Amino acid sequence: MSLETPILRLLIRNARMSYAEMARELNCSRAYAREQVNKLLENGLIEQFTVVLNPDKVGKTLSTFVDVKVAPWRLETTARELADTPEVVSLYIMSDMQSLHVHTLTDDSESLYRFLQQHLLGRDYIMSLDCKTLMTRVKHRRGGPRL
Repeated sequence: MSLETPILRLLIRNARMSYAEMARELNCSRAYAREQVNKLLENGLIEQFTVVLNPDKVGKTLSTFVDVKVAPWRLETTARELADTPEVVSLYIMSDMQSLHVHTLTDDSESLYRFLQQHLLGRDYIMSLDCKTLMTRVKHRRGGPRL
């Protein structure tokens, strides 16, 4: 099943959409809409329904992407340690098996710096850091364009 499935498009736009609303938009029965959503869940295409918070509204105004080069022998341990911190909202081990791509949300540049000091700076197994702060979010994976 592809992301172009009409039911998925509706759920990406509004995961709280009722089966009745889906049925109206897709010109099908509520039972069919429910059945299709259940199939998507059973097949694992939909892992979960969740809430997407507005970071600004919860005081997390600084969104930063940190690319970290880590000594390969310390890669997975470092990834697990960073994943357990509240500042990290997503973290990926990259294919070169020495890079982490980390997305952080912090209150401000001071709290970002504190995070970097506590978890990355001064560690002998950290080979390099590249931090870039988000200017404008145009599209994100949950819900598409945000202009």
